Amino acid sequence: MLKQRPRWWTELLLLLVAYGAYSCARLLARGDVSTAVDNGLSILRLERALWLHAEEPLNRLFTEEPWLGVPSSFAYASLHYLVTPAILIWLFRCHPTRYRLMRTWLMASTMLGLVGFTLMPTSPPRLLPGGHGFVDSLAQYSGWGWWADDASAPSGMGDFTNQYAAMPSLHVGWSVWCGVALWHYGGRSGWVRAAAVGYPLITTMVVMGTANHYFLDALAGVTVMVVGLLVARPLLLLAARIRTRFGWQESAATPDYPSLPTIEDQDRRPRRRADQESAPSGASGASPGVPRARQNGSPTPRNTV
Repeated sequence: MLKQRPRWWTELLLLLVAYGAYSCARLLARGDVSTAVDNGLSILRLERALWLHAEEPLNRLFTEEPWLGVPSSFAYASLHYLVTPAILIWLFRCHPTRYRLMRTWLMASTMLGLVGFTLMPTSPPRLLPGGHGFVDSLAQYSGWGWWADDASAPSGMGDFTNQYAAMPSLHVGWSVWCGVALWHYGGRSGWVRAAAVGYPLITTMVVMGTANHYFLDALAGVTVMVVGLLVARPLLLLAARIRTRFGWQESAATPDYPSLPTIEDQDRRPRRRADQESAPSGASGASPGVPRARQNGSPTPRNTV
């Protein structure tokens, strides 16, 4: 298994290059506005037919109640860019053997999201033409923060973002990634488990209540993360073979990248420890009451007269 922590500067360079390429490609993926609006209206009609249009009552609530709308606007404009890097750094420092898998999962899912932006440019609810009842919460509460009416971009920087990239919601996707990291590697503390579950749920309500995403966008964000997790380990193995092929790593053996631990695995570890502590000292794993000669396979000596 590959256990050493990767070099921090190579990881930082890799993440900066990947995010820069993603941001540039996201801008280039701007589709025709009329197509994006049509796609948004199609999603809204489908949700209404299936009674899944939770973004409508949430947006009315956030619009009418500033005590909900203001903190939600701050959460939408900031947490996406703060919590995810913080957890990535924490994994790098505290869980180096798991870091590569988690980093690759995040990057693969983000690139899959870019495919969605390109193939299906979608207008968020806040940019739909009038008559659909949505209010741009960030624009409504722009006096409280650094944003204007360009989603979470700082005021005056709207040209540097693609506002018609609603499908899938990577705000929701990244929050799911953060929740999984906290649940599996953050210990058994109650508040950590609560944060692991609560952060994705709160993020989903925030992106809908601020009229930046539809409910189906959120589902698509979760789907992208599932697919990204499925391809993360094969991508790591492929990268290892490429490094071996070109002599970029000393060992020719393919590293065995660990999978995410299951809850059963976590529950089994203390039990094994307890079993070892309860074993009699000096028995070396021997069953009590059984002569050592028989355990070692040697015949039991007979008493001769």
